[in-house]
Amino acid sequence: MKTRTVLYFCLLWILTACNLNTPIQNNELPSTTPASLPFPTDLLPTSVTTDSILFPSATPISLNQAILDLSGQVLQTIKNQDFFLLSSYIHPVNGVRFSPYAYIQDTHQVFTNDDVAGILADSSVYTWGAYSGTGEPIILSFLDYYSKFIYDEDFANAPQVALNHRLSSGNSIDNSTEFYPGSMIVEDYFPGFDPQYGGMDWRSLRLVFSEYNSTWYLVGIIHDEWTP
Repeated sequence: MKTRTVLYFCLLWILTACNLNTPIQNNELPSTTPASLPFPTDLLPTSVTTDSILFPSATPISLNQAILDLSGQVLQTIKNQDFFLLSSYIHPVNGVRFSPYAYIQDTHQVFTNDDVAGILADSSVYTWGAYSGTGEPIILSFLDYYSKFIYDEDFANAPQVALNHRLSSGNSIDNSTEFYPGSMIVEDYFPGFDPQYGGMDWRSLRLVFSEYNSTWYLVGIIHDEWTP
């Protein structure tokens, strides 16, 4: 009996020393989660929006890039005065509206793709809006309008290009996004030509594209410049 008592206390002492008689509180288990390591923030992806300035060399290929490429093709046909080819880019239902300044109006001239295809043979004189500053009506033939309010600079080689972001600034209100909801607008922009004018001699041409039956078509050609 004495021997059993001694053995019992010896066993109890061993269990106490090994801490095997203490339960794990709240069923807590040792954590197997590795320690967190610092991650280089310069490797994190960055968000891209259509409000960012995008240039023709932007990657990867996306809708934004596709619109920029489309705009480049359209601009080249305008530069070459290849209006028959240009007509294939024009919206088949809405046609294309020509706006001499940033503020777009319902009264601005709208031409169908058939109109544009044969525009070189059209000697008619149209009222395109009003001159900024004087308010006098802009009464010109299409080719005269083209020379003054479409391709008055070599926009196909403009130094700055932007998608859905206005590069130019002036007194004329830009209502293009409200007038053409859901559109994609590409601006080709010259920040100025003569340093003595401090950039007030800037010019821009905006091409407006709208989706129809899963295809993007030209619906607006907006000329813009500094206005008094």
